[in-house]
Amino acid sequence: MSQIIRPPFRADHVGSFLRPPKLRTAMEENTPDVRAVQDDAVRAIVAMQEAAGLAVTTDGEFRHKSWHNFLEKLDGVSVVRPAPKPGAPAGSFEPRSYAITAKLRHNKPIELDAFKFLASVSTKAVPKVTMASPTMLLRAGREGIDAKAYPDLGEFRADVAAVYKAELAALAKAGCTYAQIDDVNFAYLCDPELSARRFGAANIAKVVEDYVDLINAAIADRPADMAIAVHVCRGNSVGNFAAQGGYEPVAEILFDKLKVDGFLLEYDDARSGGFEPLRFLPKSKKAVLGVVSTKRPELEDGEFIKRRVDEAARYAPLENLCVGPQCGFASAFYGNPVTEDVQRRKIERVVEAARSIWGDVQ
Repeated sequence: MSQIIRPPFRADHVGSFLRPPKLRTAMEENTPDVRAVQDDAVRAIVAMQEAAGLAVTTDGEFRHKSWHNFLEKLDGVSVVRPAPKPGAPAGSFEPRSYAITAKLRHNKPIELDAFKFLASVSTKAVPKVTMASPTMLLRAGREGIDAKAYPDLGEFRADVAAVYKAELAALAKAGCTYAQIDDVNFAYLCDPELSARRFGAANIAKVVEDYVDLINAAIADRPADMAIAVHVCRGNSVGNFAAQGGYEPVAEILFDKLKVDGFLLEYDDARSGGFEPLRFLPKSKKAVLGVVSTKRPELEDGEFIKRRVDEAARYAPLENLCVGPQCGFASAFYGNPVTEDVQRRKIERVVEAARSIWGDVQ
């Protein structure tokens, strides 16, 4: 690369990829060679990304069974798996939340070893780390936070920020310059039914500000050369979704006040609404338009992608836009209903589109 371009890149992606069958078996059965199998799978998925021409690589989240991995490795956190809600839309699901049962602690780096290996096998592209958003720890509300551990929610929020600061500091020391925070709560606030269920009559703008403040506190100490992007996710489990609705309810505060370098946004179908909320995107930030679906096997036409970018450019400058898949291919361990060949071709199509539109993938 002739010059350093700050991420997100013109051709970018959310991060997770389909687990190869051998890897799935090794992880499900916890075989003695599971680490070696993971290493081989990461080498292969990095090679695929670099061969496709991407300027960014991830390890496919091949060390994880779920994108929630970071949260579930923190001391003081336990998983709450809700039952599906009756009458929910077809193809939707009810995602997990978390109970805070003791003081939050980050006793050792969680993603550091995985990042070091990813960096060691990424020869042409910038390695990116992905982790679940700190707002996920607020999903269960006050009743999900043990009052004995945290009688004061201010102390809880400070500890949430502290564990992320510790993780990002360890990653930065190892050379990480690109980290992604995956957040579904902002998408919940865009869905009238889910927003009413989760937040009732709460002031949505105040909730968005609280979430933005928490993420800003968590990333406040990152070094100047570490780019941060936020993926606003509508849920992604075996091709199903959790939330729907355009970004209008959150866009002005989210895009303006969140101190990140860019956003990876879902725009693969009508559930995501229109591009109008991009009018709030500051010129200092980029938006990766997720116009390529990871949930459906049909390969998007390059002209279709260009038309979608042209539509978005009516509301945000073209130089502030990028393209990518709408979400990961396997946020959950079992993956979406597409094949590895389809996955590769979709990544290649994203790269082709970026080169056609901007002349480069950076």
